[in-house]
Amino acid sequence: MSSKSILILNARMVLPNTVQTGDLLITDRRIEQIIPAGDQPVQLGSDWEVIDAAGKYLLPGIIDMHSDAIEKEISPRAKTYFPVEASFYELDKKVAASGITTIYHSLSLSGEAGLTVRNDQMVLEIIEKINRNNSFRSLVRNLVHLRYEIANLSGLEMVRKILQQRQVQLLSFMDHTPGQGQFAALGSYEQYITSNCGFNLAEARAIVAQAKLNKEQVDAGALQVIADLARQQGIVLASHDDDTPAKVDIIQSWGVTISEFPINLETAHYAKSKNMQVAVGAPNVVRGGSHGNNLRAIEAIKAGAADLLCSDYYPPSMLAAVFKLTAAGFDLPLAVRMVSLNPARALKLEQRYGSIEVGKIADLVLVELYQDHPFVCKTLVGGQVIYQTEYPAYQQQREDRWQRGELVC
Repeated sequence: MSSKSILILNARMVLPNTVQTGDLLITDRRIEQIIPAGDQPVQLGSDWEVIDAAGKYLLPGIIDMHSDAIEKEISPRAKTYFPVEASFYELDKKVAASGITTIYHSLSLSGEAGLTVRNDQMVLEIIEKINRNNSFRSLVRNLVHLRYEIANLSGLEMVRKILQQRQVQLLSFMDHTPGQGQFAALGSYEQYITSNCGFNLAEARAIVAQAKLNKEQVDAGALQVIADLARQQGIVLASHDDDTPAKVDIIQSWGVTISEFPINLETAHYAKSKNMQVAVGAPNVVRGGSHGNNLRAIEAIKAGAADLLCSDYYPPSMLAAVFKLTAAGFDLPLAVRMVSLNPARALKLEQRYGSIEVGKIADLVLVELYQDHPFVCKTLVGGQVIYQTEYPAYQQQREDRWQRGELVC
């Protein structure tokens, strides 16, 4: 079905390798023309919509390959839950307001006991609701990133069925067994469980003991079968919290092409040397470090050992990280590629999404900088404005009076 044409005027368009001032024409959901400033303007159609960017930045829509935010939307506090469907609708609006046009909701099939968002049955419900609402009522493109905890032995058959039913678009393998990876420090996993899942210390210790027993029974051959099934369906494979080159070799032998959140720079470099894509957290960039005291994302980016950013647990961090990087001296197109074209390439979406280029789907974000903070003014998905906001003029008037010393507070 065709849609009306949209002409965006006077934009600072962030193209893959440069920033181009000019206009952009959208027709039938796609970018039809990029008109540099000074070139002959297009002849306006009678029913076209015109958006004056007024010198604001126009970025490609952000692609977030790893977001746990749906878990916190459903369960903002331990053992406190909201309906899955309502949580999806609310998060969908927040994601659009963050400039994210494609999001992979990361759901952990961890086999957690009790009623938690990482309980296997709850994960199945969330997957079903995401897929249903993405088809019938959503603002952005909502996809599923299934994170399989390899020590969840009972969940292996469930993963196979989910893949056969084509319910996920990205699969990652996780190993959170205490003593290595993200939880190498003694007692760190128990602390995580008690702080985030609402279990007491005795319950946490029992969970840890069971995880260690399960790890000893993990069948590498069975994991290879799951990986092969995913790849046969065109599903990209990722790994999680790689901490040694040896682990990179293992997961690459399964067909994994993305290394998420490597624990240290050595492992990030090694993954790159093996032609893998390396993902680091946008919150890590914005905050200046890892919440788990692991690799600093900006250190990996400076070293050329990171390709793409993901929001991890905080969707607004994606756009904020872009301009945090430019403030640190990085080229704006490079920073933008880390949240758009690079994820698109890693996820095999680059033919349609990820950059401002003629012929691509018009997923776009109009951004204004205010005191070095990026504000999303409009978000377009498939050439349709799905989010927009404008701060009232009186606020600028108040700021002008403040600058002149006419206002005390």
